Amino acid sequence: AGRARDRATLRGPVERVIAQLSGSDTGATSRISGSPGGDFGARGQPQGGAAEAVNSKYRGAQGLDPEFIKSLEKQFGFDKPAYERFFIMWSNYLRFDFGKSYFRDTTVLQLIKEKLPVSISLGIWLTLLTYLISIPLGVRKAVKDGSQFDVWTSGAIIIGYAIPGFLFAILLIILFAGGSFFNIFPLRGLTSDYWSQLSLGGKILDYFWHLVLPIVSMGLSAFATMTLLTKNSFLDEIRKQYVLTARAKGCAERQVLYGHVFRNAMLIVIAGFPGAFVHAFFAGSLLIETIFSLDGIGLLGFESVLNRDYAVVFATLYIMSLVGLVVNLLSDLTYTWVDPRIDFETREV
Repeated sequence: AGRARDRATLRGPVERVIAQLSGSDTGATSRISGSPGGDFGARGQPQGGAAEAVNSKYRGAQGLDPEFIKSLEKQFGFDKPAYERFFIMWSNYLRFDFGKSYFRDTTVLQLIKEKLPVSISLGIWLTLLTYLISIPLGVRKAVKDGSQFDVWTSGAIIIGYAIPGFLFAILLIILFAGGSFFNIFPLRGLTSDYWSQLSLGGKILDYFWHLVLPIVSMGLSAFATMTLLTKNSFLDEIRKQYVLTARAKGCAERQVLYGHVFRNAMLIVIAGFPGAFVHAFFAGSLLIETIFSLDGIGLLGFESVLNRDYAVVFATLYIMSLVGLVVNLLSDLTYTWVDPRIDFETREV
């Protein structure tokens, strides 16, 4: 029992199982929810040899057999040297083989496949909404540069950018989700409990109804960045010689702005679409999904950290990093596609 307590303080996967079996740990989930039995009682028994001893409280009270501990270490791969485990892990990661979850009876890849569509949908809708609002607003601010409209909207944008998304999400819940004032929008999830009974149109409306608060809370910083990018891009183009030439020829101001300036000013904005999607994807992947109980990658990673399900934690970090690298590469390629004048090969270091 003393050995079990010493191992439990390390909080690794093996030590976590031993602490559960010896009764010295109740798990992060039970500490938060107050449910008995810890993660094993809430999520089912661990896999392999550990499952045989979970229900034996008497055995845990008397101390664990050293042979059983060795078999447990072998099950989790701790019978191998650290360098060997490292290379095995990376060879598996290259094949997208993340193993099985420690506390869920399924593979890590299957878990990610189930949760990824939720996070991707949030990123897509946030990116589209950001472009639909920020581009017209940025153009208007560029045309009215220095006016009262420009000053007041810039102040509002700066304030919105300074407010953390998770704090604004909590404020929206208090105001509009039955907190202390109005009960207009749902508090959690992406669909209602009666979603399956709705018509096709009702299902679509219900889905977007649940998206309002998460999208708004995530969109503050994205709106500010894209609006100012559009404004500055327009201002740079408006000051160029070809705009003065078009005006001197008698072209209408609307034709100058949308026939000449808009096309060139939007190059950098359109090329930044992949990067904006990555920002939206990561912005909603943890805190927002956790606050609104959206069953995506962020909530999966948060629960895995609480439960010390390291296989899932490492896999989610790996997937997010890989998506970020790939989309950033696509963003650079998009720059060269929309503006052939950009040449990365001739750029001096």
